[in-house]
Amino acid sequence: MTRIWNFSAGPAALPEEVLRQAQEELLDWQGAGCSVMEMSHRGKEFMSILAQAEADLRELMGIPEQYKVLFLQGGATQQFAQIPMNLLAGRSADYIVTGSWSKKAVKEAQRIGTVRVAATTEDSGFTRLPTAEEIKLDPFAAYLHVCTNETIHGVEIPAERIADTGVPLVADMSSHILSRPVNVEKFGLIYAGAQKNIGPSGVTLVIVHRDLLGMAPLNIPTVMDYAVMAENGSMLNTPPTFGIYIAGLVFQWLKRQGGLAGIDAVNAEKARILYECIDNSGGFYTNPVDPDCRSRMNVPFVLADAALDAPFLAAAKEAGVLGLKGHKSVGGMRASIYNAVSLDAVKALVGFMNDFAKRNG
Repeated sequence: MTRIWNFSAGPAALPEEVLRQAQEELLDWQGAGCSVMEMSHRGKEFMSILAQAEADLRELMGIPEQYKVLFLQGGATQQFAQIPMNLLAGRSADYIVTGSWSKKAVKEAQRIGTVRVAATTEDSGFTRLPTAEEIKLDPFAAYLHVCTNETIHGVEIPAERIADTGVPLVADMSSHILSRPVNVEKFGLIYAGAQKNIGPSGVTLVIVHRDLLGMAPLNIPTVMDYAVMAENGSMLNTPPTFGIYIAGLVFQWLKRQGGLAGIDAVNAEKARILYECIDNSGGFYTNPVDPDCRSRMNVPFVLADAALDAPFLAAAKEAGVLGLKGHKSVGGMRASIYNAVSLDAVKALVGFMNDFAKRNG
């Protein structure tokens, strides 16, 4: 069997070690005589898996006691509605729009209540972050929402640019969570779909400060109430058990890589060599994003001659390099270099890109 170099934006590559362990335990999890997919979610076996996954995540991210960790379903898209359901409490919320996902978050939140766009960079094609002067905040907002890494446009908010604004900060970290150290205490709520850096699709992670629990109106569905889900340990209903199990294996794998500091160093090197390949191609490849806010996880680029797009993708497939086609809304190419995408994989991609440019430049 030959595995591809997988640069898909999500569902994305998983660590091979994790896949092999899951394969070994598929029919019989640690002597239980059945798969994780088959065991009771309230039995001691699965309860131990859930508890270990939360403990490992807390250790990796340094999550303080005053935050609840929820393993939910519905994806980050459901959170676009669930967040205002829980946090608006009849007030208004501010949103900073830096790409497609934060724009979609605004649209969904507007169905629930009052939302202000505090800043947007849509006029620049979402190729930069807003300046401090462009951001107009409401000091009385229920919360401020940001997407700290825009998967489609490849714009990332550097950690040093995340400041205290006096209102709870809510962050969609779906496409770069666990890729670098983060000060959780700067945020009121962090959420992320699993299928980038956490595990398979189907799990949604929510990390929420306990002070933000209990504000939801009584008329929202019970399963949408963070406080109820927290009281029930994410098990008001059957959770995505297999996805949580895989996420737990990923957390353990990350600990073996040296935690978030260790994986951060690898991610920085991967991004460096890929951006150098693009920037040093003599214009054959270009990345449109302001260098100060380029994503280290999602690297969009275009070829100078769009007629070469199809041949590029065909040649990449022939070379075993897949998942490079850009999102349909922006076109071009995109390489997603999440945690499980190795340095060797990125070197293989760069080698292919350099060779393709030589043959077609």
